Amino acid sequence: MINYKIDVLETLKKCGYNQTRLQKEKLLPKQTMTNIKAGKSITLETLNKICIMCKLQPGDIIEVIPTDEEKIKYY
Repeated sequence: MINYKIDVLETLKKCGYNQTRLQKEKLLPKQTMTNIKAGKSITLETLNKICIMCKLQPGDIIEVIPTDEEKIKYY
């Protein structure tokens, strides 16, 4: 399972991208921001945008923590 290592919206805010700016400049759709808040998945395109805006690498934002079911199935 992929989890966020950081508070993505808070990190964006620290980099000058508050929710108003993200929506006004159409940088991230409102549904994407809702998904991030809920810890749901985002597309690779969105991950790429966030990495560029915050000058981060994907591994700075997300991590893989296998569930017990995934461990049984894939290990």
